[in-house]
Parts: sequence; C-alpha cells; structure tokens
Amino acid sequence: MTTERGTSDRNGPVEHEGSEEARDEVEQALAPVRVALDSVSETQLAEVAHEIAKAKVVACLGAGREGLMMRALTMRLFHAGVDAHYVGDMTCPALGEEDVLLVSLGPGSLASIEAIADRARGASARVVGFTAQPELVRAELLDHVVPIDAQTMASDQGSDSVLPMGSAFEIALLVLTDLVSRRVRELAGGTAEQMRRRHTNLE
Repeated sequence: MTTERGTSDRNGPVEHEGSEEARDEVEQALAPVRVALDSVSETQLAEVAHEIAKAKVVACLGAGREGLMMRALTMRLFHAGVDAHYVGDMTCPALGEEDVLLVSLGPGSLASIEAIADRARGASARVVGFTAQPELVRAELLDHVVPIDAQTMASDQGSDSVLPMGSAFEIALLVLTDLVSRRVRELAGGTAEQMRRRHTNLE
C-alpha cells in the first residue's frame, strides 16, 4: 500500500522518503560519540568512581551544555546515595579535605570553572576533571584528569561533523558519567531499586 507518507506492505515497516538519508545522518552523528566513548577506559571510569565513593561531599560544575550534563551527574549521584550538590545552588555546602569537586572542562581552559577549581583546591578538596583538551589544562588545576577524545566548541573550526560545536563531547560526557554513577552505586552495595526510591515523588 502506498500513502503520502511512505510505502509499506502488511508485514513490513513504512519506508519514508528520505529515511535512508536520515539513517546515514544518524550514523554520522553517532560516529564521533563512539570515538569519544571508546577513548575512556574501564580503569579510568573506575578511578573516578573510587574518588567519588571515598568523598564525604561531592560538588559538580560545568559551563553551558556541559553544565547541564554535570547537573545530570549530580542527580544520578544523589540517586546512588552520594551527598552530591551542584555549585551555585543554595544548598551546596562548603568543601574541605574529605570532599571532591567534579568539573567538566571540555576546551581545557575556562576562567569561570578554573576559578572555582582553584577555590576548591585552596580548601584542600580534590578536583577531578573531564576534558577534550588535556594539554590545555593547567598542570596544578586538577588532581585527576579524564581525557575524552571529542570535538568541542574550541576545536570545531573547519569541522564537517553533523553535530555542532561540542555536542559529541557533551553526549559522551552524559553517558560516561552515568556509567560512573552506576559504579559508585555498586561500590556502596546499592541497588537499582534503592536508586528508584530516592527519585523525587513531587513531579
């Protein structure tokens, strides 16, 4: 049967005009994300999870869309039973030597993020950072660096990627930090059901 929207038979899916092109575009979008995800090892994820698990308080921070990904991490860590907060929220406590600041620093250098990281280090907290350009990160800024092989807004000049600016980094950051939060939960002996019970019921 043929319709305006596409063609199909009784046993098959509807084939829309342009569907092959759309699938190609999806594959082009997924390719750099796969590269980014594959660039971070299981060991690196485990090391970040251990940094979080041994901390008393965890604070998260990022700028722009990276900040949204770090807010998502804050939420998942809370679900995993961590005392997790986002920097700038009114409930974010002071950090000290038993605590960890997690930052996203995709371009390697961002004054606002670096200023907060410096304050955290000045308070003796550890600072863990995710970045696509580790060579641009000040040597003394981070205690632990997780390099992610992805394009950012600072490196997209001349790029023909279907994902604009730093999208590949941001998508990979969301996935990787979700994997970290799962490892944190496992280290604490928690379960998926316990995570669900911590989810808000005020929606």
